Amino acid sequence: MCNLYRMTKGKDEVAKWFEAIESLGGANFGAEVYPGYPGLVVADGELKQMSWGFPLVMKGKSGQPLKPKPVNNCRTDKLDSYFWKHSFEERRCLIPLTAWAEAQGPKGAKTRTWLSVPDAQLFACAGIWRKSDEFGLCYSMVMTDSTGSDAQDVHSRMPVILRAEDYEGWVSGSSEDAKALCSPWTGDLEIDRTDQSWVRGAVSQTSLI
Repeated sequence: MCNLYRMTKGKDEVAKWFEAIESLGGANFGAEVYPGYPGLVVADGELKQMSWGFPLVMKGKSGQPLKPKPVNNCRTDKLDSYFWKHSFEERRCLIPLTAWAEAQGPKGAKTRTWLSVPDAQLFACAGIWRKSDEFGLCYSMVMTDSTGSDAQDVHSRMPVILRAEDYEGWVSGSSEDAKALCSPWTGDLEIDRTDQSWVRGAVSQTSLI
């Protein structure tokens, strides 16, 4: 699953790449996006800033409300579940990124392995979005089995990477058509195994449903 990704392009460049309307003004997002942090998405033909992760309402042992947890990944086999179903059917989006990271190595000493599409300055993963009381506009990244992909040597799951010719089918096609796009990436992937420590900020606070 993906709990960290890079988006190193500016909003104007992203809008041009996806032929999206850009009316953000002073957008506030970092080059590395963590769960609960702001990121860019293309939704309804417009470049928007949203929080990465749907809110999962939490309660303490005594029933007291706790801070909601951002659920930043959505499994393809759970798209019809109550938590995701309406957003998947009504609000699909594109998530622009330049690479995503997975944790590798022994417990307590995991490092970041970055994966990207070779020679692609920018690419898109499948996403869904909604408006929430807790986080405002928020989005989640759709994940699929990585079997048969270069990514399978890094993690058992990977984001659903979309080809440019499939963007319209993902955001505007039927639910059945969109599900058909939720398959492992069959093209090449560039894999960069680094010595960068994995644990940082919000990375360890994520969840997947």
